[in-house]
Amino acid sequence: MYKLIRSLLPALAAIIATTVSAQSVSWKSSVQHLDGQNYRIVLEASIPAPWHMYDMGPYEDGPNATTITFTPGEGAQLEGDVEQLTRPERHYDKTFEMEIGTFAQKAQFAQNVKLTAPQATVRAELAWMICNDTSCLPPDDTELTITLPAGATPAVQSAETPDKAGAAAPGTVPAAEIVPTQKQAAGGSLWGLIIEAILWGFAALLTPCVFPMVPMTVSFFMKGSGSPALGRIRAGMYGFFIVALYTLPIAAIILITRIVGGDAVTADIFNWLATHWLPNILFFLVFMVFAASFFGAFEITMPSWMVNKTDSKADSKGFAGIFFMALTLVLVSFSCTGPIVGSVLIKSTAGEFWSPIVTMLAFSIAFALPFTLFAFFPSMLKKLPKSGGWLNSVKVVLGFIEVALGMKFLSVADQTYHWGILDREIYLAVWIVTFSLLGLYLLGKIKFAHDSDMPYLGVGRLAMAIVTFSFVVYLVPGMWGAPLKGLSGYLPPLHTQDFVLGKEGSGTVTAGDDARMLLTVDGRKPKHSDFLHLPHNLEGFFDLEEAEAYAAKVGKPLFIDFTGHGCVNCREMEARVWSDPQVLDILRNDYVIVALYSDDKKVLPESEWVTTDTGKVLKSLGKINSYYALKTFGVNAQPYYVLQGRDGKELVPPRGYDLDVQGFVDFLRRGVEAFDKQK
Repeated sequence: MYKLIRSLLPALAAIIATTVSAQSVSWKSSVQHLDGQNYRIVLEASIPAPWHMYDMGPYEDGPNATTITFTPGEGAQLEGDVEQLTRPERHYDKTFEMEIGTFAQKAQFAQNVKLTAPQATVRAELAWMICNDTSCLPPDDTELTITLPAGATPAVQSAETPDKAGAAAPGTVPAAEIVPTQKQAAGGSLWGLIIEAILWGFAALLTPCVFPMVPMTVSFFMKGSGSPALGRIRAGMYGFFIVALYTLPIAAIILITRIVGGDAVTADIFNWLATHWLPNILFFLVFMVFAASFFGAFEITMPSWMVNKTDSKADSKGFAGIFFMALTLVLVSFSCTGPIVGSVLIKSTAGEFWSPIVTMLAFSIAFALPFTLFAFFPSMLKKLPKSGGWLNSVKVVLGFIEVALGMKFLSVADQTYHWGILDREIYLAVWIVTFSLLGLYLLGKIKFAHDSDMPYLGVGRLAMAIVTFSFVVYLVPGMWGAPLKGLSGYLPPLHTQDFVLGKEGSGTVTAGDDARMLLTVDGRKPKHSDFLHLPHNLEGFFDLEEAEAYAAKVGKPLFIDFTGHGCVNCREMEARVWSDPQVLDILRNDYVIVALYSDDKKVLPESEWVTTDTGKVLKSLGKINSYYALKTFGVNAQPYYVLQGRDGKELVPPRGYDLDVQGFVDFLRRGVEAFDKQK
């Protein structure tokens, strides 16, 4: 044993060294020629995932900020201070009790240098620290020596604020090269998707297509192997193949689109899936068809020839037989897992393009876990309930949930294209009826074709019925305008509701009255106020030029809200944070608000079209706003809030999705204070 451990030490040391190396930040430098004898040194840090590096701060009694010290050699002199070309992600850190900035993946810094000799060197001393969500590595440092003008290239375009035609100021780094800081804007949703995918994975096990196969397949592996240990290995491989069969196809599709067309193409595909009417209507119909299948109207199955051919190969020995056994399970259970897999994938397309891979991985692990777990502990099989009518009841319950969730896709298409067919009260009415029917089904008052007779009501079904009817009671006040904050991300905005109790003294309020009360500088109604509206009766604009002109006239800072009709996090921020009296008071009295929708399909007049750097012509309001957000601030996720002062300058670092009300109040107050100092 001692010799074995000793022989493994070199390999273990190599693994540790490789791991540490993979977690370190790598730096590279380049030199750009500005004009005459003026040059720019650009340093780029590559930060390994899932680590982040702090920005340059400084932070008193806070984290270790990144420090960059340039020491010019003979024949060179520094011009100005070090610039952070990459915009850091800003958030309030409760540990340090201060707002901090971090970089993920990449970060760029620049220093301008003037030569007084034909050639010179500049030494850069770098110090930094990286952390993840649970721990930090010790601070690290390095030195670089840069020779000027060797290797200098012409300066490229910058991420500074472009004009309305999209042109950038000369002599700086392009916005396309700056890593978009999406994590704060959309970060809260990925963990929610993962948890939801895991729950769906466990729910799939309780369907009549899958549950009876758990003891059958595990028993097969235990009996068909030479020893219990080998049986566990084979069962483990069985679970691995199930995960691979669910995860690898979607991963391959995403990676192929990324390799062929780059990140932009992949993002465009998922943006199209999330906002265009065609996929949203298609997803809605798919949900309804799957719900009907769960209710027993018909059975959705894979072609029999495919299942039979795969099953015939499952008898072969070795890992190939195990693979085909797993493939047979996936195909046979498709009628039950297909709707669930579709739900997981469709919901995840609204997030970052890695979300479908991660959520499908979470789903498949939860789905495959029992097959491996029961193989390691076969005695647990005896404790499983027997198959029966209760499995079909699970399937029917999932059908009701499919109906409710499918309405979200119809709602997104309705809001994005302003059809006006699914206002908030209609949406709520569908949910109230759906969950009321679910409650009646749980009580045994409704029976479907494949349901067994229920001689008595079990405690479990009674408990679920109580929860369901309680949820219905929670929904009912929403028909008269109750905010229903817990569901704000799923429901249409309140301004789409025709009747809100207690508003405007008469008991009714017409959607959009707030926007029509505000006039532009030249006395016109704000652009797009006939179909776009702000929440909570706030007054504001939907065009940046109009808002900037009005803000200059009244002498107030500008609150820019990058939002979207299909943005769940935006609705949560508006319902849970904007609704706070302090926030509403500051927004209403101290700011001029402009909401820039990134997914609105309204085609603008030709005079307002924008041509991108690549020559692509953007015609719709949403695409133009989305391009402006990416070009100017390096973000393409919502919500994202920018406080802008005079001359288009940011007052404080922007803020993304964060449900901390007091933090948002402080953010707004700091913006007002910074604006007052500009006077």
